[in-house]
Amino acid sequence: MIVALRYVWPLLLCSPCLLIQIPKEYEGYRVMEPPVITEQSPRRLVVFPTDDISLKCEASGKPEVEFRWTRDGVHFKPEEELGVTVYQAPHSGSFTIMGNNSNFPQRFQGVYRCFASNKLGTAMSHEIQLMAEGAPKWPKENVKPVEVEEGESVVLPCNPPPSAEPLRIYWMNSKILHIRQDERVTMGQNGNLYFANVITSDNHSDYICNAHFPGTRTIIQKEPIDLRVKATNSMIDRKPRLLFPTNSSSRLVALQGQPLVLECIAEGFPTPSIKWLRPSSPMPTDRVTYQNHNKTLQLLNVGEEDDGEYHCLAENSLGAARHAYYVTVEAAPYWLHQPQSHLYGPGETVRLDCQVQGRPQPEVTWRINGIPVNDLPGDQKYRIQHGALILSNAQPSDTMVTQCEARNRHGVLLANAYIYVVQLPARILTRDNQTYMAVEGSTAHLLCKAFGAPVPSIQWLDDEGATVLQDERFFPYANGTLGIRDLQANDTGRYFCQAANDQNNVSIVANLQVKEATQITQGPRSTIEKKGAKVTFTCQASFDPSLQLHINWRGDGRDLQELGDSDKYFLEEGRLVIYSLDYSDQGNYSCVASTELDEVESRAQLLVVGSPGPVPRLELSDQHLLKQSQVRLSWSPAEDHNAPIEKYDIEFEDKEMAPGKWHSLGKVPGNQTSTTLKLSPYVHYTFRVTAINKYGPGEPSLPSETIVTPQAAPEKNPVDVQGEGNETNNMIITWKPLRWMDWNAPQLQYRVQWRPVGTEGAWHEQIVSDPILVVANTSTFVPYEIKVQAVNSQGKGPEPQVVIGYSGEDYPQVSPELEEVQIINSSTVLVSWLPVDLAQVKGHLRGYNVTYWWTSSQRKQSKRHVQKGHVVVPANVTSAILSGLRPFSSYELEVQAFNGRGLGPASTRTFNTPEGVPGHPEALHLECQSDTSLLLHWKPPLSHNGVLTGYTLSYHPLGNGGQEQLSFHLPDPELRAHNLTNLSPKLQYRFQLQATTREGPGEAIVRDGGTTVSGTPDFVNISAMAGENYSVISWTPKEGQCNFGFRILFKALGDGKGDASPPPQYVSYNQSSYTQWNLQPDTHYEIHLFKEKTLLHQMAVKTNGTGRVRLPPAGFATEGWFIGFISAIILLFLILVILCFIKRSKGGKYSVKDKEDTQVDSEARPMKDETFGEYRSLESDNEEKAFGSSQPSLNGDIKALGSDDSLADYGGSVDVQFNEDGSFIGQYSGKKEKEAAGGNDSSGAASPINPAVTLE
Repeated sequence: MIVALRYVWPLLLCSPCLLIQIPKEYEGYRVMEPPVITEQSPRRLVVFPTDDISLKCEASGKPEVEFRWTRDGVHFKPEEELGVTVYQAPHSGSFTIMGNNSNFPQRFQGVYRCFASNKLGTAMSHEIQLMAEGAPKWPKENVKPVEVEEGESVVLPCNPPPSAEPLRIYWMNSKILHIRQDERVTMGQNGNLYFANVITSDNHSDYICNAHFPGTRTIIQKEPIDLRVKATNSMIDRKPRLLFPTNSSSRLVALQGQPLVLECIAEGFPTPSIKWLRPSSPMPTDRVTYQNHNKTLQLLNVGEEDDGEYHCLAENSLGAARHAYYVTVEAAPYWLHQPQSHLYGPGETVRLDCQVQGRPQPEVTWRINGIPVNDLPGDQKYRIQHGALILSNAQPSDTMVTQCEARNRHGVLLANAYIYVVQLPARILTRDNQTYMAVEGSTAHLLCKAFGAPVPSIQWLDDEGATVLQDERFFPYANGTLGIRDLQANDTGRYFCQAANDQNNVSIVANLQVKEATQITQGPRSTIEKKGAKVTFTCQASFDPSLQLHINWRGDGRDLQELGDSDKYFLEEGRLVIYSLDYSDQGNYSCVASTELDEVESRAQLLVVGSPGPVPRLELSDQHLLKQSQVRLSWSPAEDHNAPIEKYDIEFEDKEMAPGKWHSLGKVPGNQTSTTLKLSPYVHYTFRVTAINKYGPGEPSLPSETIVTPQAAPEKNPVDVQGEGNETNNMIITWKPLRWMDWNAPQLQYRVQWRPVGTEGAWHEQIVSDPILVVANTSTFVPYEIKVQAVNSQGKGPEPQVVIGYSGEDYPQVSPELEEVQIINSSTVLVSWLPVDLAQVKGHLRGYNVTYWWTSSQRKQSKRHVQKGHVVVPANVTSAILSGLRPFSSYELEVQAFNGRGLGPASTRTFNTPEGVPGHPEALHLECQSDTSLLLHWKPPLSHNGVLTGYTLSYHPLGNGGQEQLSFHLPDPELRAHNLTNLSPKLQYRFQLQATTREGPGEAIVRDGGTTVSGTPDFVNISAMAGENYSVISWTPKEGQCNFGFRILFKALGDGKGDASPPPQYVSYNQSSYTQWNLQPDTHYEIHLFKEKTLLHQMAVKTNGTGRVRLPPAGFATEGWFIGFISAIILLFLILVILCFIKRSKGGKYSVKDKEDTQVDSEARPMKDETFGEYRSLESDNEEKAFGSSQPSLNGDIKALGSDDSLADYGGSVDVQFNEDGSFIGQYSGKKEKEAAGGNDSSGAASPINPAVTLE
């Protein structure tokens, strides 16, 4: 109970300080209202005799309000006055004075005040000053002409009639044209027209002052003024003098919040100019305006800070005049704290503050119900202290309406504020038996809005009547609401709110249901994705099953569902997919899981990365450095798109020499935004910069302005200078031309110099434009010193380096001396020779060409053309390994030295390869003879590699490792079949057959098989076709399948077709097909294949009466006509193949003899690009087929060619590279082409340097 009082007592103790407002929901009690003025006339009214004037006073209150008026402090009854009409409307005491009385101004002008009263008090209006004004008239006056001498000053007075309303003054002439005003002629604020000095053109007789009275909506005119100007020839200059104000200083009072207008008008000749100064502080330029040619200063919204001294200064060439304005800022009364009307309960202490400010300080007076407190009896309960009215222990009888009035010489303030002390029973305004729902962990608020006077105290109780405030999670609010923080499931239940004051006690029930809180179990995860990709966010949540869950997606706080249909976003409740990511898509994306009770959010950040954006603001500076071929390039950092910029690539374009092509000038680090560029002379530079990060280069910047560097002599010479001849008596000098950006000036040329090595004579010289020069009439293979120098219109390049070149080569004149051929094995030999005399090479020794070819087998001769093999080795190698040779064969070989011109004479040698082991037999077939015997038949190997001595046959059962392999030799080399007996009908065997020579057995051929079928026999590719009276069944016997017999039965189908079925026929499995004759036309047959009582296969066929019927797939491969047709096609194809081989080997080709003749011809073409020729040949028969395809040399870096590969295998040319000392540094290449040889009698080979046949 102590804990409960800790929360209840503050509510009780604070009740006196609570201001009561009766809520709209408080029904059933009639509450009175003190009077409140709702509308009243303005404080000042100016009226004219013919105008109607209404004095308004309206007020609200319960009971009905009664009105009374005073005029000049005396009771005034408008209903008793003639010409006054009183409004007969509720809540209104207004009346209207009709303006039809000639003495109206004298009868009704004065100060009026309205009082509105009911039983709770009296409210009072402010003072309403009614001012009566007659029709304006200009007084009669005799206006005399104004005479003035030219150059003097003059003032034309206006003096309009006085008016309570501001006037508007206009100076015009008789033609109703405005008098032109300027620095010399101006109208003052008082309406007078001032002339700083007159001129003869000012001479007019119709200067008319017009006064506009807005109140009466009339304009009256003054009598015209005749201004007469006397001309003079001697106008005297004079210093300025102030026409207004006339004294040296003046004092003004400005009202706070109002505008201040200061004016200075001066005369003098020449016409003075006006300046305004504020000595004490700067002029507030934001509120000051200068008008009327600087003669008027207007300061808006005057404040206390504007108090002080202001100077105007009139100046001309002769001197100055000054006036000082001393401005004092005062203020009409204004509120600091205005008293307010309120309701109070019995016993409360009331304090009404009336705090005002003004300059001078306003006088504050209090009234109660319209009566000054000084006029009331002295035994009142209230007291006035420091401008506040204080009422202690207020009771209903103390209800009143108070007035606070503040007054100084600039105005009056009035405020009505009632003190309404009410006594009302407690009433709970919140609906009874209301149900509240909230989720676990949140805060619930149970409402209990109560009202009464005095303010009722509130208590919250549980079902047992105990206070709930003992739990620290429960806390009350001042308005009666009960808060419960950190809700738990067991907080579900009923709670009772009690409201009580000194009049009664009431209560309501509040029901609380605590639900399971919504939780995001799997929220979106922050991710980094590349531009253009897609990203998927997922979201899963748990929630109370009695509630409905909604999942929404937001991007940077914006609801993505509001976007409607969009190709950008795909939204489901648990998934968000964003397609075609752009940099604008990056940001924070959140999944919002919500029910009607709670909402949880899970955020993820999306970063979109990619290559940088374009580099902005490219600028060139320090262009004075162009004379040194330098310029400074700067730029602003590019957008990095969430990946740091690693570097900037600087490029340039020359729109004159290479438009559209950009060249890189280099790269700078990513934290650098400027660089000084070293430029080449005579280049039209246009720059651009590209930012690069780990995702690649971005878009380049916009091109810079174009700059041109000055011309200069070349700074470089050509490189890759070479001299070599393509004829025996010339030398071709070539070089890599300079890039255009290295020209340094237009019209670049090359100065070429040469002389023989070892001579100190003069250089031969020639200037050319193209990067080639042919020097003619040279000796064969002579070294030359060569120099190539770049020159342009500005001078020569640096001194060039000397390069050694050679004139053209001739064919070698020496052949290598062969040593003995060393036999390595039956298919490999080593060929060696002695180095040749370099003096006889007549050029750079490029290497040696080894040509070899098969001539015959030692077993039998062959007259077929054979293919030649080649091996090329570098000049420093004097041996070659020839591999892939045919065993037991005779070969011839040639070795030739070659240079850039071609091949030299050949050295020849014949050698024989020893006998080797044979190849594998070409075929091995198994044929079942019985349950215990198999017939094996085979074909001999294609490559005997010697003299066959017989065959070795081995076999062993499969799947049984316990039995040994059986093997025996068949000594007859002509044997082609062998019958094996005593085999087990239940086993499968693996058979191996090898051919043998004196060197041993060769490679084996392996087959698996047995004598019986395991399981149901297999009919492979079985099919049936039918004619009119027959049907053919065909199948493919399975390899290794033992032969067996079975029966075929054709069974006719359909009614009355039983006699059309022929008897079953016995068929052998190995015969592959069977033809059944004597069938009925147009009949369906069912075909059964069976062995004993076991059905092996079943199919159907239909005969017809008009021809064959083929049931796919058709099986007529065993028909005689079909076999003959296929045989004829095969024969024709073989004839065409033979003709093609003959045409290819003979037609359009030279003989070997012609090639040799061509090789000796002194006019033969030199080798172009150091290429070798190409060769063709026909393959031999199967027995003489070449072994291997390539031949490596002794040097492992060189790829040589075997018997099946010519030099042409390497691209149609041989590119042999050597060092200056002739050592080999490169590889060889060639393109294969078969070339016919001239039979076994041909010994010469086509030169690899000078091809006898040109490839297409």
